[in-house]
Amino acid sequence: MSASTIRVICYYNGHIVRTKTDVEYEGSETRIVPLKIPIECTFQELIDMIYSKTIIDKRRFKLVLICKYPLRNGNRFQPFQVRDDSSVREMLDLVNTTTIEEIELFIKVVRVKAQLNQCVGGHEDVFVRNHDNVAQFDYGCGPSSGPVPDTRLNADDEDSADEEPNDEYGEDVDDECDGADADVEVDRHASFLRAFNQALENEQGVYVSAQAPSCDVSNHPDDETLDESSPVTYHLPPTPQFQHVENLDIAVASCWTPWVQPTTGKSSGEFVIGQVFNSKSDLQEAAKIYSIKAHQEYVVVASSKKLLVLRCKKAEECHCPWKLRAMVVKDTSLFVINKYTGPHTCVNPCLNRDHHQLDSQLVSTHIKALIQAQFTLSTAAIQASVMEKWGYQISYKKALDGKHKAIRQLFGDFSQSYTQLPRLFLGIEQSNPEGAVVWKTCETNMPNTEIFQRVFWSFKPSIEGFQHCRPVMSIDGTHLYGKYKGKLLIAMGCDGNNQLFPLTFAITEGENNDSWGWFLACIRNHVTQRPGICVISDRHPGIMAAMVDPHLGWATPFAYHRICMRHFASNFMTRFKDKILKNLVCRAALASTERKFKKHMNTIGRINSGALQWLEAVPFQLWALSHDGGRRYGLMTTNISEVFNSVLKGARSLPVTALVQLTFFRLNGYFVARREVGANRLASTEQFTLYVDAQIQGRVVKAGSMEIVLYDHEKGLFHVKSRRGRTHRVSLHEKTCTCVKTLIYGFPCSHIISACQHRCVDFLLFVDRYYTTQSYYDTWAPLFHPIFNEDEWPLYDGTVIVPPESMRRFGSGRPKSTRLHNEMDVREGKTLNRCGLCKQLGHNRRSCKNVNQVQ
Repeated sequence: MSASTIRVICYYNGHIVRTKTDVEYEGSETRIVPLKIPIECTFQELIDMIYSKTIIDKRRFKLVLICKYPLRNGNRFQPFQVRDDSSVREMLDLVNTTTIEEIELFIKVVRVKAQLNQCVGGHEDVFVRNHDNVAQFDYGCGPSSGPVPDTRLNADDEDSADEEPNDEYGEDVDDECDGADADVEVDRHASFLRAFNQALENEQGVYVSAQAPSCDVSNHPDDETLDESSPVTYHLPPTPQFQHVENLDIAVASCWTPWVQPTTGKSSGEFVIGQVFNSKSDLQEAAKIYSIKAHQEYVVVASSKKLLVLRCKKAEECHCPWKLRAMVVKDTSLFVINKYTGPHTCVNPCLNRDHHQLDSQLVSTHIKALIQAQFTLSTAAIQASVMEKWGYQISYKKALDGKHKAIRQLFGDFSQSYTQLPRLFLGIEQSNPEGAVVWKTCETNMPNTEIFQRVFWSFKPSIEGFQHCRPVMSIDGTHLYGKYKGKLLIAMGCDGNNQLFPLTFAITEGENNDSWGWFLACIRNHVTQRPGICVISDRHPGIMAAMVDPHLGWATPFAYHRICMRHFASNFMTRFKDKILKNLVCRAALASTERKFKKHMNTIGRINSGALQWLEAVPFQLWALSHDGGRRYGLMTTNISEVFNSVLKGARSLPVTALVQLTFFRLNGYFVARREVGANRLASTEQFTLYVDAQIQGRVVKAGSMEIVLYDHEKGLFHVKSRRGRTHRVSLHEKTCTCVKTLIYGFPCSHIISACQHRCVDFLLFVDRYYTTQSYYDTWAPLFHPIFNEDEWPLYDGTVIVPPESMRRFGSGRPKSTRLHNEMDVREGKTLNRCGLCKQLGHNRRSCKNVNQVQ
């Protein structure tokens, strides 16, 4: 190959096959013809050269040339139609601009029905003489905005299959703008003549052609005089929510137009004139999906309530004729395509990572079902899902905006949710009365309007079921991540099977002395008045103050406050930053006897006297199990609250109405499942819960290897020696043991079980009633009832509740985390970073403080 010629491999006698990344030419009789094309070759010279080399009859067949065009981002190719001198030059220039050494050119042979010339020859002049507005026709459009009859050629005509256009790559697109091939125009004249004759027979006086690909059924009507009476072809909507199309008859406004079976568009995915969409948004969505799949982009020329006009983004640059025009069907919301020119003839030589039509609205439609199934769907997962479906990597912001739009579409607006919240509670109370709802609002200058501050709620089944739980309650607060800031306060109980029991909830402006005092007062006034409840929490100042306030009903002896061991150890670690001391603190807190507790405390004092003083400043009964007195029932942390916080994690980014509804449905799920478990254990005559059965069975095994000495048979006083040689004093009359585990957990230790077996006493009498199967069933026996439809809820006639503007999150993008991170957020066993400069652990090169010393 010389420098003045380019090697081109021509393929013919086959068909073009396109995949996601490539374009191939296949066929059992495919032939190959190599050509040496001069670099100054014109389009007509190229066509003549191919005709001569392939021996194709020029009078009977027309050639459509498709070049295999390489893309810049990876080993991907796209079809490129060669149709004029500029496209020939662009094709030949690929050898200089890319790494390919020879060009592959696919040839599509299109039959030209020359016999139709005889039908048209004697009539074309008559038509021109009798029609004064022939310039408006352009052989593709009629001057009337009236209905268009179906005037396509009969499918049974000879060689009709050869006439059928293949729009997959746009090879045979010969629109009225080119006008280069008179033979192709023959079909349009013949089709036009048939439409003309049919219109005369129907006495409509309408001259149109439905064969031309760009026929405008309205002849470019003005926006004010749109005629929506065209016959339409229904388009299958792209998303499931549009599958049920109702009132189809309203789209067929013409009584004289012959109706054929509706189609869904061309098999290649192209739009067709007459396609109907349920709404303008459906049409816009279909256009976006079409453009994304075709790797093309469009711009909006005109958009109104009645009209939508789109054209190719490269229309001026590449002279691409792609254009879509649609208008509303009169007295409906339907949109019908009345003009369409396609497919694209331009080439996108470099596919971008993102697509202009792949906007957040389309992303929200795509992920709506995913969000509904999983509230905690991450932004990265959304990006991956879009990449898998459409092959584009959207930005983090676009994925997050799509998620927010999907949430609004599914669960409503954040601001309106505060206004709708009172009526939601009325709807819940309608079928589930005797619950507790307490509001706190602030007055405004606007009449009949108040600003939301707090709301507290608890459902009746929770209030009733808590009476059968152990007298222990865990409280905690967590952040809301929606459009408005705030805190979700929760209180959890614990049933006889050691499972969490959701009790109360509240949305407040934050965690402070006033909000925690208000929350605990609501629990005492509206949920439970049980004396002696043990409240487990962290060391938040608001909680500490509320638990000692005599006016709130939680001061000792009406209630007992205990600190979460995990939070307490975290506070210690933040102060002293020593893992060994932290582990010793945890051992001291978990020690069941004072002897073990003192042992660990002495060890801490020997290592760090300041740490011992810090621990002694906090009352031991607040954090040490050995000094608890059996109030905790062995619960050392607020894990039951933390677990339910994780259950509500996704809901905390939803509007408040959705959050309240989720608590209702989640609680009902807990009650239904565990009520069934309790009923089954009652039916099988099981006396205690699974948790206690497992604990007692393990202790019975240990009791069999102990030595027992009886001292007083009337009081049941024993001396029990374990396998390890440790001795304990047991009193069956007082139900005590010096190991204190019976008092701590509420069921007998192995020492008491051993003494009971020695005296033939039923040790199950030492199990607290809260662990019985009957108590477990009674805990979950109360019923939730289905909520009525929203239109059946009682009307709310109170003041309008609006969200506080001070709590609104401003700015776009991902909200900043308001969580106070500490050492509890660090995964145990995680390998620390080692600095590449000073070789020390705990930091990296960027944050190294010893960089000057190293240098």
